[in-house]
Amino acid sequence: MFIGREQELKKLNRMYRSDKLEVAVIYGRRRVGKTTLINEFCKDKRAIFFAAQESSADQNLETLSRAISETEGGESAAFATYRSFTDAFIKIAELAKTQRLIWVIDEYPYLAQAERGISSLLQNFLDHQFRETGLFLILCGSSMSFMEKQVLGYQSPLYGRRTAQFKILPFDYVDTGKWFPEYSYSDRALVYGITGGIPMYLEQFSPELTIRENLLENLFDRNAVLFEEPSNLLKQELREPAVYNAVITAVASGKTKLSEIATTVGVETGLCAKYMTNLIALGIIKRETPVTEPNSKRPVYLIEDQFFRFWYTFVPGNISAIQSGRMERSYSSMVESRLSDYMGLTFEKICRDYILYYDEEIPFPIGAVGQWWGGNPKTRKQAQIDVVVTSAEGDSAIIGSCKFRETPTGEEELHLMEEYADAMGHFANRYYYFFSKSGFSAGLESRAENGEVRLLTLAELYEI
Repeated sequence: MFIGREQELKKLNRMYRSDKLEVAVIYGRRRVGKTTLINEFCKDKRAIFFAAQESSADQNLETLSRAISETEGGESAAFATYRSFTDAFIKIAELAKTQRLIWVIDEYPYLAQAERGISSLLQNFLDHQFRETGLFLILCGSSMSFMEKQVLGYQSPLYGRRTAQFKILPFDYVDTGKWFPEYSYSDRALVYGITGGIPMYLEQFSPELTIRENLLENLFDRNAVLFEEPSNLLKQELREPAVYNAVITAVASGKTKLSEIATTVGVETGLCAKYMTNLIALGIIKRETPVTEPNSKRPVYLIEDQFFRFWYTFVPGNISAIQSGRMERSYSSMVESRLSDYMGLTFEKICRDYILYYDEEIPFPIGAVGQWWGGNPKTRKQAQIDVVVTSAEGDSAIIGSCKFRETPTGEEELHLMEEYADAMGHFANRYYYFFSKSGFSAGLESRAENGEVRLLTLAELYEI
């Protein structure tokens, strides 16, 4: 079953119908579903699918030769390896002269590493032999830095040759929920908070099992695929996985300032900043400032990847129970009882995404979306607003509160948000949004009836 990616497919098919030379760059983190999207697009179309390997140039040329042969004569066709990549490219140009042909190079960074001059060769063919053909070239890769610098970047030989680029992101909370149509809205949100919308992780979970059963089978089991997933990803992407593991562990434990993280890990602040930059590039960590102070010199660092946040929250502290096969006994006290607190940050992201992508009643063009924190002069304590959406003109803002808890949200939350909004200042026009898993008190509902506030339940976030 193929879910989501409607906009990407629509764009790719529109490009396909142009019948001219097209070059699409598709990239994104591992497990995010790039190849699945490409396969869905190529279904029932004439295509050469070449999956580059982390191997030698000769081995990759042989694999490409086989892929070309299969396009011509089917999977059982005999083939001979081309003498060079130039000869293989010439053959592809011939095949694309009279009929539309998709040529996919999956994991292009592997090919570029094996054959150093491949980007320059490809550039030459795109400028000459491929120009008057019906070729649709797709370059796909999981190395974010390579694809952005060596394919899309100004210094790349391929710069300016693409006709579209697609940065494939994890599914949002809505598309994640489509994998589990029988789940309650609360459980759909939980699945998003656990998997982060990564298709490969979603595929491990069965909609016929409960959240508890899925976690015990697919994560809290030393033999499960997801048990070692963060470690495996760090080893694949980074040179010092142990250090990066320590950095993420520090952030997961509540260390949010660079100096705190550096001290905890035992490295200098400047070096720690480089580690953070790499983790941000991978989408694992995010750097955040108050939405009204984008250039603040006092940022905080949080775990952006929902799966990493879940894993580092629940696995290290339960490692003995998992290794000994006793996690089922510990689940209620060590996981289930903590899920509502864990989901706080996830629910805030869900609410921000709802406003950004799905809210049809937003009262102004959006400028920025984030959160705010700062000093409250009335109480001389720190204040924090879960969701702040500013207008493009800068004179208006949505002030949002998000509660993923078992009790309804009451009027006292409105009074608190009004106080915090005063502390934040800046905005002449304020609109108050309240998001709640468990509904609202009668008093707050009456304020909504008067048009003072807007109330949104978890069900309304999904029924769009």
